[in-house]
Order: sequence, then structure tokens, then C-alpha cells
Amino acid sequence: MDFEEIYERYIQYLLVEKGLSRNTITAYSSDVWQYISFLKDQGIRKPDKIDHFIIRSYLMELNRCGIEQQSIARKLSVIRNFHRYMLKEGFSENDPSVVVDSPKIKRDLPDVLTYDEVLRILASPDISSPLGSRDAAMIELMYASGLRVTELVTLTMDQIDLELGYIRIMGKGAKERIVPIGDEALEKIRHYIQNFRGKILNGKKSSYLFITSRGRKITRQSFWMRLKMYARRAGISRRITPHMIRHSFATHLLQGGADLRSVQMMLGHTDISTTQIYTHITMERLREIHRRYHPRS
Repeated sequence: MDFEEIYERYIQYLLVEKGLSRNTITAYSSDVWQYISFLKDQGIRKPDKIDHFIIRSYLMELNRCGIEQQSIARKLSVIRNFHRYMLKEGFSENDPSVVVDSPKIKRDLPDVLTYDEVLRILASPDISSPLGSRDAAMIELMYASGLRVTELVTLTMDQIDLELGYIRIMGKGAKERIVPIGDEALEKIRHYIQNFRGKILNGKKSSYLFITSRGRKITRQSFWMRLKMYARRAGISRRITPHMIRHSFATHLLQGGADLRSVQMMLGHTDISTTQIYTHITMERLREIHRRYHPRS
């Protein structure tokens, strides 16, 4: 079977069996097709003709083209998934990608808010107004549960259990996780639902928890704009993004003594190494405290 047919079957596999989002499949298909095009340029037409030297040559070519190491590592991850698929389906008898090392990546520490900054932002919305109450519930929930912004704005009424105090989140790769909410977030969500959600809908119907006056879910961009407005109102001048709330959730949990595995589960990270970046943040904070207060630092 030639690469074109394998490629078509692989994309269908990602869509039907893996349940990946359209955006993810678009990115995967682009990376795989770019890889296949390179193989053809090298005169390779069949999977079993690929060896680890060819894959390394491809990565070197990407590097020569100025592709960043992080992007090269992502492309290699896609290539590995593609080779695993070909091996599993019997299109290839070996997987040469297993012996190819990922490029070393210098990971920047994510920006986080201090606890004081979080409190100031949380206090900014006017909870006596419909939109202020909605926004306060959204920000409080995001900080309480570490949600991605897409998970937050697509949250439906049946995903939240106000009695038991948890939400069911369908994260990346259609993987479900259960996340506790916390008393402060529960209080603001109840206040919003009981007093203002119906007023915002004004007779319209919607399954989404956080809605606009048109009965639609609030967009990611709208939430970001409102979050920036509340940050300015709280006297915070630096650039604020919704993901900083998620970063702050994880960092503050670890600083408070939470174990890494629990934080990984709440964030919905497949690989714990993704969660470990937050331990570096807490270590940086400890070093800062040591430099500032120790007499011989």
C-alpha cells in the first residue's frame, strides 16, 4: 500500500477512533503529509524502507529551515504516532522512530499570578449585576478548578453537580476527568444561576452554563477581554491571559503542599512531565525567598 492510501486511512482513524478535534487533526494531517513529501523526495515509497537515519535526516532538514526545537519535537511526536499506527495496522513491520531522540527543549516557565493578584481580580466584578455575577463565577471557577478556557466557556449545565461540588470535564482527546469546585466558586455559581442566568437568557433556552444575552455561550475572546478589564480594574498592569489563571491554580496548589499526581489529574495532563513545569516555578520562588532573606545568599 502506498503512502497516499495509508495517509487517508490514518486521518480517518484519528477522526473516528481517536476522537480528536478538527483543529488537532488538521495539524496532524499537515505534519504527516510534510513528512511523507520528504520521504518521496528521498525516493522512499514504502513504509518498510524508512529507517532511523531517514527520520533524523528529516529532523535535521527542519532545523536547517529554521523550525524551532519545540515545533520539531511536536512534529517528531506526530511522526511517532504515525509509525505506531502503521505497525499496528500491519502496513509496516518495524517502527524506526522509537530509537530517535527528541530534541532538547528549553522550556520557559509559565507566567503566574500571585495569590494577592488573584484575590484582587476575583473582587473586581460587580456581582450585583447580571454580567458581573456571570464573570465572577467564571473566573472563580477557572481558578478553583484549573480549567482550560475552552473547557470553561463550553461548560454545560449537566456537567456541574452543585450538591456534590464537582464538575465533569471532557478534555483533550475526549478524555473525561472529575474536578472539585470549592466552596467559594460554588457560592458564586449558585448566586449567578439563581439570580441572573435566567435574566440574561430573557426567555431563550441554552444548555451552556455561561451565556450571553443572545442565548449563546460566551466566546474565548470575549472572556479574555473581560478578564483583562477586571485585571486593569484591580490595578494589574502586566499582560493577563486566561491561561495564567490555570497556571496559578496549579502553582498555588503545589505551593500549598498538594502532590504532583493529584494536580496532574485535575489539570487533565496525560504526561506528568507536563505538570512538573510547575514544580520548577515553586523552586524558583523558594530560591527568590532564599536570596532575599538569607544573610549569606
